[in-house]
This record gives sequence, structure tokens and C-alpha cells, in this order.
Amino acid sequence: MGTSLKKVAKKAKDYKYVLMVMRHAKTEPFGNGGDAGRELTDKGRKQAKAVAKGLAAFKLTPDRIACSSATRARQTCDRMLKVFGDDPKVDYRQSLYEGGVQSVFDELAQTKEKRRTLLILGHEPTVSIACQWIASSESDPTLLDLLNLGMSPASIAVFGSNEPFSQWQLHSGELIALLAAKDFD
Repeated sequence: MGTSLKKVAKKAKDYKYVLMVMRHAKTEPFGNGGDAGRELTDKGRKQAKAVAKGLAAFKLTPDRIACSSATRARQTCDRMLKVFGDDPKVDYRQSLYEGGVQSVFDELAQTKEKRRTLLILGHEPTVSIACQWIASSESDPTLLDLLNLGMSPASIAVFGSNEPFSQWQLHSGELIALLAAKDFD
């Protein structure tokens, strides 16, 4: 991590399709509705806004967001949409909360070809494991090693490919960057 957003945005322009897989921002340890009801902390709300501002500043605003239906993921998405505006099409999915890695691949398969920048917003360990499966052999081994450690709150893995998302299979996207929340400060 510790990657320049400017460099990431420049590298992303080399690809027709950009996938960002994000873990929700920092949450409270307990929620009223059990795990699914956990809410963002003040820090988490700030993280979500900072990440959105950073992505927007470097023209990495998604045109589609697939978001877990859990409260903390929805709150992360809502904070980001305050920066992005009405442009991204948002789909809230229970499957991204409870469906595991397959749910991430299902979102790729369901994304129309006209969508060029996709953000999938979910939970650990699903997001980091899915990223390991998505990453192509051209991906930086150091970044792949970092994924083995899991993704911290509000971190994003950025992938690029010239194939439409619906055609992505195992190892289809080059892992361009792994960005931590602090990279957006």
C-alpha cells in the first residue's frame, strides 16, 4: 500500500474496464441487528467520504456499484454517493453479505458491457479472497502477498482488463493497486 492515486489513475487508463473491490469502512464492534446491523463509526464515515473524494478527483468514479445489503456497507456507499452524485447505478445485494466469493463473480457476470468502471463493496474475508481469484498472473506478486493478509476497512483493490466484466473468469484482471484508507488522506 502507500501507492499514489495519480499513478493508479494513470495505469487504469491503460484498460477499457476497471474493477474496484472495496471493503466497507470502519464499523462499531456490535450492532442492534446483529452483525448485519453494525454501523459505521465516525472514523468510518470520514474514510468513506475521503475514498470517494480521492476516486472522483482522479476520474475513477464508478458507473455501477454492487453493494452488500448489510448496514455498514450501505452506509459506506451512501457516504460515497454524496461525493459521486447520481451517476453510479447502485444495486444492493444480500448475496454480497452472505454469498461468499461466488457473489463477487456473479456481479461481474451481471454487469452490462456499457459499464466501464465497477465498484463491488463488501466484507472480509470475501473481498480479499475474491481479489486473489480475480488477479491475473501479470499482477504484482507483492500486491498479491498483501491480499493474503486481508483488506483493512475502506481499502480498495483496483483491477484492469480490456475484456467486459461479464467475460471475466478466474485470473482475468491485472491487479493495478491495493489502496488503504490512509492513501486517500
